[in-house]
Amino acid sequence: MLYLAIGSLLVALASVGELVRRAVRDRRRERLPAAAATCAALHTAALAAPALRQGLGRDSARRAVRHLRSLLGTPAAAIVGTDGLLAWSGSGTAHSAAAVRLAHPVLAGGRPHVHDRLDCGDPACGLRAAVAAPLVVDGQTVGALLAFAASETALPARAASDVAGWVSGQLELAELDRYRVRLADAEIRALRLQISPHFVYNCLTTIASFVRTDPERARGLLLDFADFARYSFRSSRNLTTLDEELRSIDRYLALERARFGERLRLTVRVAPEVLPVKVPFLCLQPLVENAIRHGIEGKPGVGQVSVTARDAGAEAHISVEDDGIGMDPDRLRAILSGQADGSSGIGLANVDERLRNMFGDAYGLVIETGPGAGTKVNLRFPKFLPKGE
Repeated sequence: MLYLAIGSLLVALASVGELVRRAVRDRRRERLPAAAATCAALHTAALAAPALRQGLGRDSARRAVRHLRSLLGTPAAAIVGTDGLLAWSGSGTAHSAAAVRLAHPVLAGGRPHVHDRLDCGDPACGLRAAVAAPLVVDGQTVGALLAFAASETALPARAASDVAGWVSGQLELAELDRYRVRLADAEIRALRLQISPHFVYNCLTTIASFVRTDPERARGLLLDFADFARYSFRSSRNLTTLDEELRSIDRYLALERARFGERLRLTVRVAPEVLPVKVPFLCLQPLVENAIRHGIEGKPGVGQVSVTARDAGAEAHISVEDDGIGMDPDRLRAILSGQADGSSGIGLANVDERLRNMFGDAYGLVIETGPGAGTKVNLRFPKFLPKGE
């Protein structure tokens, strides 16, 4: 998919570049400044892009087609999908019924096609020629862009291909966005599969041990377990608030305290300013579980786990630290690169990849560890996300 994204961006940039050069050349003939022609072409493309980034559908095509007609500079334009006409803009609407027929050669062969001597039966209609160019996503022709003009000589055939190439790039990026969402959901499901067997077994065993000796505590632990499970297995969103994530961690730690007793010491320090910060769903629980399961569980005597969240200007900084058995740095690198054997460290690698995909490589996990030296996992989150995240 990375190659798909790069290819789509190159196609989009090349197409826009050709449109700008064409607009500059045309406007020079009209003695208008080149900068104005460039701005006009880029502005029109920018107006169409948000709709196209939603994918190829009737609503997105309807919102984009008038801007595409402006880029083409034709009296009329249409977008046709594999299931029929999606949108029409401009004069000569009598031709809209024939748009699917005109697009058929393109949908079947994937190549631009020029039609001349059009006749809609309306003597006043000035549209007598059309060019159809393919819209391609992942190597498949998914639609066609049609431009209509008074004659074949007036048809912007090359411009139609350029605009269709740019539209295809936007549709490829829309598909990539959908893939990214599906991948994020799959990563969360993978975390759930990792959490459930080990954690559920230990929780139920611990709760069962209190049923006879301390029924009230057993009841409270069952409620904590139910709340934690409800949060972890709810219909997931990519983002939640740090406040919600920490509330879930608190329930998780209540269950672990019951299991370890005096062997486990916990410290949680949170600055109130960072509680509303948006963070990836289920990004902290795997780190806390890793600290207890792989750090403290194998250590004799008492173990300490600390969770700290502090305000750092435009960011929130969070750390999960334990004084457990630690880890060999080479082993850690193998886990984060996905080259480690077994299920150990799946949570670390999962969270690291999700952070990088969502915020960029600069926001990956920073981990300090060594054999017998404990482990400290550091995370950073931007306080303010771009609109739409």
